Amino acid sequence: MLRRLVPLALAAPLLAACGAGAPPDVTFAAGAQSAVAGPTQYCEDDFVTCTNDATAPVTLPVPPGTALLVTVPPAVSETPWQIVFTYRDGAGEQVDERTTVFAPQAQESYALELPADARLLTAQVQQYGPPPEIDEATGEVVFPIRSSWVLTVAG
Repeated sequence: MLRRLVPLALAAPLLAACGAGAPPDVTFAAGAQSAVAGPTQYCEDDFVTCTNDATAPVTLPVPPGTALLVTVPPAVSETPWQIVFTYRDGAGEQVDERTTVFAPQAQESYALELPADARLLTAQVQQYGPPPEIDEATGEVVFPIRSSWVLTVAG
């Protein structure tokens, strides 16, 4: 799996080169640079056969004021997915947020834009798995995550 910075123009052909049956990759891009991430957690369609890869997170410089473009392949966009992200605001406070959950087949990319004085720290694409369940102990709705891809911002 490719886990280094590549020019944005080269990312699409690299994604197309992935063999069938291989876990899908997600592309994170900022400015003219991009990073292609393999999943840190990946579960097959049965939601039982899962693998974890601690070496899968990628790094990419994302200067303040620069949008992060996240592009997912059809294997992800055909399911519900979202981006969970952390940034430091202008006052230095850490803020944890998430995008809306994108409906199946609704979109294959998203431009994450933060306030001008904010600095992105991490971004994680989360692909939802089986339907939500009720946690009997807490009574809360639990949304199982099937797979995730992680970006840590360099610098």
